[in-house]
Amino acid sequence: MRESLGMPRDEVARRLGVTKQSVADIERAEANGTIGLDTLRRVAETLDCVVLYAIVPATTLEEIVDRRAREVAAHDLALAHHTMLLENQAASTDDRDRVIAEAVERAKRSPRLWRA
Repeated sequence: MRESLGMPRDEVARRLGVTKQSVADIERAEANGTIGLDTLRRVAETLDCVVLYAIVPATTLEEIVDRRAREVAAHDLALAHHTMLLENQAASTDDRDRVIAEAVERAKRSPRLWRA
């Protein structure tokens, strides 16, 4: 942002009350992803900017929960399915789809949903 504004590093240093080398260090930390938010805010204010910090889901929250619930359900059902195969009680495709859907819905309400 400093470069886009055309503001020299020594001007940023003067405004922050630090050395020109400190500004270079701050910029390096920002580029490396190791800058602290408090430092980033101070620099942003110096540049008449604001810091917007957000965690944004890669998909929808519902999709994240559904995916995790399916993982939990699949794990639980794999154990039961193996036992049923051993007892020659494998479910039909329709029954299996219904059981999976029910297991996913149970997993969504389970306190185990986010446990490893």
